[in-house]
Amino acid sequence: MRPEKLYPLFAPVASLPGLGPRLAPLVEKLAGPLVVDLLWHKPYAVVDRRFMPPAAQAPEGRVATFKVRVDQHLPPESGRRPYRVLCSDDSGPLHLVFFHAKADWLAKLLPVGEVRIVSGLVEHFNGVTQISHPDHVVPPAQLDEVMTVEPVYPLTAGVTGKTMTKAVRAAVARAPDLPEWQDEAYRTRQGWPGWRQALAELHGPEDEAGLSPLGPARQRLAYDELLANQLALALVRASLRQQAGRVLAGDGGLRGRITAALPYSLTGAQQRALAEIDADLAAPARMLRMLQGDVGAGKTVVALLAMTAAVEAGAQAALMAPTEILARQHLATLEALAAPAGLRLGLLTGRDKGKARQAVLAALAAGEIDILVGTHALFQEDVLYHDLGLAVIDEQHRFGVHQRLDLAAKGRAVDMLVMTATPIPRTLMLTAYGDMDVSRLDEKPPGRAPVDTRVLPLARLDEVIGGVGRALSGGAKVYWVCPLVEESEKSDLAAAEDRHRDLSALMGPRVGLVHGRMKGAEKDAVMAAFAGDGLDLLVATTVIEVGVDVPAASVMVIEHAERFGLAQLHQLRGRIGRGRAKSTCLLLYGGPLSESGKARLNIMRDTEDGFLIAEEDLKLRGGGELLGTRQSGLPEFRLADLALHGELLATARDDARLILARDPELKEPRGQALRTLLYLFQRDAVVKTLRSG
Repeated sequence: MRPEKLYPLFAPVASLPGLGPRLAPLVEKLAGPLVVDLLWHKPYAVVDRRFMPPAAQAPEGRVATFKVRVDQHLPPESGRRPYRVLCSDDSGPLHLVFFHAKADWLAKLLPVGEVRIVSGLVEHFNGVTQISHPDHVVPPAQLDEVMTVEPVYPLTAGVTGKTMTKAVRAAVARAPDLPEWQDEAYRTRQGWPGWRQALAELHGPEDEAGLSPLGPARQRLAYDELLANQLALALVRASLRQQAGRVLAGDGGLRGRITAALPYSLTGAQQRALAEIDADLAAPARMLRMLQGDVGAGKTVVALLAMTAAVEAGAQAALMAPTEILARQHLATLEALAAPAGLRLGLLTGRDKGKARQAVLAALAAGEIDILVGTHALFQEDVLYHDLGLAVIDEQHRFGVHQRLDLAAKGRAVDMLVMTATPIPRTLMLTAYGDMDVSRLDEKPPGRAPVDTRVLPLARLDEVIGGVGRALSGGAKVYWVCPLVEESEKSDLAAAEDRHRDLSALMGPRVGLVHGRMKGAEKDAVMAAFAGDGLDLLVATTVIEVGVDVPAASVMVIEHAERFGLAQLHQLRGRIGRGRAKSTCLLLYGGPLSESGKARLNIMRDTEDGFLIAEEDLKLRGGGELLGTRQSGLPEFRLADLALHGELLATARDDARLILARDPELKEPRGQALRTLLYLFQRDAVVKTLRSG
């Protein structure tokens, strides 16, 4: 049960003063549905209202506070002109300007002859100091309330700064005193404040320096968030370790036949990864291992050889891919590789219906399929395995943890191997996949030529089209990737359709189009035509990013490359350079480029090392955007910035291990405080895995 002390923080935001039925949904969209979410809604700037110059000497463009007498109201003659209130102090006039304001409201706010405190951005108009729509107008008794440093929060249409500040202050006021969960000696050494003090400092910065992610208050809160994350992962891992596994040790006979028939030798990295997987399969604990390999590093072969070991041990294996195109492609690749060993393969996707589907299900339940390849369909209710021993999940970040568990539930103590071709920086690996062991394929198979990457302005589009025409005449196949369209009337699909129409007019009928809104069968047909001899130029949105394998494709054009993240550009580029032909990737940008846009494209030009690219992407964009947090299953941090707080993350991981080694049930005083921390950061599910409490 969530500790009672935290109840006020887990009330809906609508319970805060000033957030009625109209504003609450807007604030919820911006920060989150609960009061606790507002604690993590950080200010990004400050407004210092302590500057109080004489009106006549107030510099333009600064926020200032004045004590003035209200002299006269000048209502506008027409609705389009502003309402002016003339005020003054001992040095001269100060005019207040209001557009679309109600006269009776202004008469009450600024009574003629009275003294008022006003604060806002100083402007000069016709030699007179003025403020348009002052931020504050209060009686002199409230001077101290105005002359402060105000935090500035991210806002959305319909929510004013005042509303947000008031709501956050009310949320902070609800924060209870909680027992300290950090190691006291470490906290003292770091010079960090207590939890409540840190919150007060986060939302009450004294100056610009108070906003720094490296300041003591922010570091303390970032560490709290990282510790909750690492402790949660460590608890999940510990509970997995407690579940009995099974020994899957083969005799190597089938595997030997497959490796003997390969036209190449396994790389050192592939051999290392296989040895690690074999050791896991042969151990009585359940395997949960990630196989991380750059595009083209040979993950599929490693996965097949791992699945073969399970089959040798008398069990079945399943390989789950995120899309139908990819599932069918995996099947084709695996069938060719597995033929020498006589392995029986099957395919199951959402498109399989009727008798064909029933036949696959019957063969699976009877143990007549050794390896089943498919999509989400693999863990549907009516899918029964004879004896599932190993599940392989490709492009792990496209699936949620619950889907991983649903597939594991289809067998007895199923071992798990998850694969990703998305290079993930080490810091993100720790935060998202700390419950897994990791094998990395960091060598390319021999014979893969590097891709020549060039960066060109869109102004040279005609030259690029001419070059593509020449490449097609020379027998090349070409991908043309259309931009991620920024928020506008136009969709990614419209951009792709326009380009397809233009290129078809120039290049003739052998130009295809593939996009995310096509049905699976349509997409497959277009891809098959491009892989075969029906199409030579494929215009596409980013649906081709993952796994599409056309060795004859040797040219790629990416329009508006500056709009893509580095990880995505790297994935896209990985679609070429798979055959023997020299490959070229053209990154076209629309100017002017931002500094980070320039840096991103230069990194792409200078290296093909996916792991290096991922680390650079983290530095440039921060963790949240890296893989598109929402679709990647990566945790979204509100207080920690992985590009800046990497060292804190490593410390939090070590701290979490030490905590559980000493107090695995979190029963001791610090353990009890840490349970509160887990609830505070909404890791409730993990607390339930603890046997007590």
